[in-house]
This record gives sequence, structure tokens and C-alpha cells, in this order.
Amino acid sequence: MKGLKNKYILYIIAFFQGLVFYGAFATIYRLDRGLQLNEIFFLESIFVLLMMFFEIPWGVVGDKIGYKKTLNISFGLFLLSKVAFYYANSFNMFLLEAILAALAISGISGCDSAILYGSIKEEDSDKTFGRYSACSTLGFLISSLLSGVMVKKSLDLLALATIMAYVVTFLLSFFLKDVKFESNEKKETIIESLKSSLVNKKILIFIILIAVISETTHSVCVFLNQPLYIRSGIDMKWFGILAAFMQIATFIAIRAHVVKKRIGRNKTYIVALILIIIANTMLIVTNISYITIVLIFIIEGSFAITQPLTETIKNASIDSINRATILSAYAMIGNIVAAFCNIIIGFFAKISLNSALVTCVILNCIVFLIGYILIKNSKILIKK
Repeated sequence: MKGLKNKYILYIIAFFQGLVFYGAFATIYRLDRGLQLNEIFFLESIFVLLMMFFEIPWGVVGDKIGYKKTLNISFGLFLLSKVAFYYANSFNMFLLEAILAALAISGISGCDSAILYGSIKEEDSDKTFGRYSACSTLGFLISSLLSGVMVKKSLDLLALATIMAYVVTFLLSFFLKDVKFESNEKKETIIESLKSSLVNKKILIFIILIAVISETTHSVCVFLNQPLYIRSGIDMKWFGILAAFMQIATFIAIRAHVVKKRIGRNKTYIVALILIIIANTMLIVTNISYITIVLIFIIEGSFAITQPLTETIKNASIDSINRATILSAYAMIGNIVAAFCNIIIGFFAKISLNSALVTCVILNCIVFLIGYILIKNSKILIKK
């Protein structure tokens, strides 16, 4: 009963977390408040680096005081970050928002996954994580549709409405119940847990490769998409509807477990990455509006289908009582890689939009080649 309660509360929390009404206009909002595109990427790099530093401490806190209390604090910080975003009108204020958001997300990271994984049967993991992701997607889809109407009044209204949604998220977190995991291993210290996780080369390689794909996809679909729309002649009034449309692509995550059963986990990753590379490459050479929309849709959907599988792989690789700490260690490694990628993409974004897109394609191709070679040579094994 406790497991079911946690699962459905987390589904609702994910939905309200998805209600980011300014999401479809995030880049435009920041540019309107005085930031430059390269400054947006710079802030994103700072944000990722801060998450890297906060991940392990938060993981330790989660294992010490419990996942629920950690989530209570983190969702509170997330709410404060949205308030800071609403009042931000300078680089320093957006920096404050990034600091608060980094604290919040690094606290949530691992703990929400741990509670959800501990509240369900292992064989239901892919399906549950897919639905968890879909709830967030549904929230963002609805907020994107509404934002197209709300933006006619003002950009500020979008940020204010997001604050209201995050108040609900914060309050809902208090209804969660903590879970405990049984380990086949002897009781170990935090340091021992970290050492054991870092010597698992297979999972480390997997996390690094996924982090690169995650960051390139994030860059294209969150930061570069709006300049791409403008370049192809799409009016800003359609951005809300387009953001909602893109969220339909991420609903494919809910069927990840079905795709995995049909073609296998390894092939699912390979096919998704090939589609991302092809779509990313075509974005460089097209200025046609409907083609641009379809290509970004493909990138969104291809990456989305891998996310539930990734969460299952990370959780299944852990056999320790310090689950949140190890998940935070994985996230920290991913953040280091993401920050490095973001700095590179941001540098080339300052040169031109196409330079940033070419950079994303190159990074994705490197990941594909390394991943494909390692899988074929059984150096990295992802169970099917």
C-alpha cells in the first residue's frame, strides 16, 4: 500500500513539476531580461557544475536523514528558484536562480528515483519510470498549450503561474513515505559505497556516454530550438503550441518497455542514437519550418525512449544500502561530462547557430562510435 501511495504521489508531483509555463519561451524570456545567448549557455555550465558539487553531499544526506526529508527540502529550494527566476532581470539574479535550482535538482536527483524504485516490483521498473516521465511530459504539454495564450498578456505571467505549480509540488512531497532497501552485501560506509561504484567500469562508461547525448539533446531541444524556429520563419506566437507538440514526442517513453521487449535494450539505444544524429545533421542544412519542427520532434522522441531504460540500469547496478549516495555519484559524473559539453557547445554557439549544431553532431557521433564498438566487443554489457 505504501508503495502504491508513493508511486501515485510521485506521478502527481511529476505532473506539477512539468507545469513550467515559461518553458516554451525560456530562451526568449532570458533574452528579454537582458541576457545574451552565450551568457545563457555560460549560466547552464555553472548550473551543471554546481549540481556536480552538490550531488554527493545530497546523496549522503538522503541516506542519513531519509529520502522523504531530503525531497521536502529540495522541493522547497526548487520553489525558491522559481521565485528568483520571476524577479530576475540581470545576470546576477539569473545566477542566483541557477544556484537554487542546482541545489534543488541535485537533492531531488537519486532520492525520487530511489523512492520510486523501492516502491515497486523490479520487473515493473521500466514501465513505472516511463509513466513517471510521461506525467512530467503531460504537465509540460498542458502548460505549453496554455502559455501560448498567457504570453499575450505578458512573459511575467508565465513565470508567476509556474511558481503556483511548484507550491503544490512542495506540499505534495510531505505525503510521501520513506522506503528501505535490503542489500545482499555487508553494511558499508559511504566511502566504501563510492569506491565500489567507481570501480564498475561498465556502468561508468555507460553513464558518460548517456551524459553526452543528454546534453547535446538538451542543447538542441531547449536552447537552440527557438533560434531555429525564428530562422525558419516561425512566428513567436506559435512557440507555446510547438513546445506542447514536442512533448507528444516524449510520451514515447511510456512505451519504452514494449520497444525493449521487441528489439532488445542495446538495439533500442543504437536506433535512438542513429535517429538523433540524422535529425541533428539535417537541422544544419534546412531552413524550412515544417522540416525543422519534425526534426526536433524526432530528437525529442528518440532520447525520451531511452530515459526509463537508463533509470532502470542505474538502479539495478546498485546493491548497497547507500543507494542515494551512489545514484548521486552517477549524477555527479554525468554533470561533469555535461558541463564540459555545454562549455564547448556554448563557445560555438557564440560563433553561429550552425556551429553549435555541428558540435552536437560531432559529439553524438563520437558517442555512437565508442558505444557501438564497446557493445560489439562486450566491453560494456547492458542486459537485454
